[in-house]
Amino acid sequence: MEQFPLLILLSYALYEGLIHAFEADHILAVTNIVSQREKFVAAIKDGIYWGLGHTSTIFLMGVIVILFKVNIPDSSFSYFEAVVGLMLVVVATYRLTIFLKHEQTTIRFHKHYHEHAGENKQLHAHVHLSGKHLHKTSYGIGIVHGLAGSGALVVLIMTQIKSVANSLLYLVIFGIGSIVGMVLVAGIFSLPFSKKTIDSKVLRTILVIISSSLCFFYGCYVIYENFIYLHVR
Repeated sequence: MEQFPLLILLSYALYEGLIHAFEADHILAVTNIVSQREKFVAAIKDGIYWGLGHTSTIFLMGVIVILFKVNIPDSSFSYFEAVVGLMLVVVATYRLTIFLKHEQTTIRFHKHYHEHAGENKQLHAHVHLSGKHLHKTSYGIGIVHGLAGSGALVVLIMTQIKSVANSLLYLVIFGIGSIVGMVLVAGIFSLPFSKKTIDSKVLRTILVIISSSLCFFYGCYVIYENFIYLHVR
């Protein structure tokens, strides 16, 4: 019977992690990444890497605060939120810039010899289009997002869970939930940008411009709310 409340708590952690992935700043940032993907599987991997980055930061912050009893001032987390806003602005600007310059793909050339039936070996040149490797970018964005969301989560755990082991376990389960949630976000929001889903280049262009613009202005709003409004006025 003692394990029953813990099971409920961990189920809640999984649910919270799943829902957490669907927050506006997460969706906007990841959409600007997966909109560059032609393959659904690549977008799913971006979501996994985002979740891993997010979980890494959350768990690290939890270890620092819960295990080593390090006190992080509440005011610090408003700066973390402002950093997230700045990241959203940068991500949106970069995405729109490379889109307008038509640099969504890179071209690689290679040549090799192969033999046709009844013929001698011939030299053939092939051109391959390959998308950008964005998994590291997704991981980095996840790390920054983890900074922004870690404060309230760790404080909640410290007030509700007395056991250090259970507190860290909660963070791990929360992280798993956020990974699952971000996989869903990445998969769902990559579909409108796929040629298989929408064959109109004009419509996909409009979607990219809208998603980048929303990401940019939301980032500006986050910066204003957490830095300019609180610390500059």
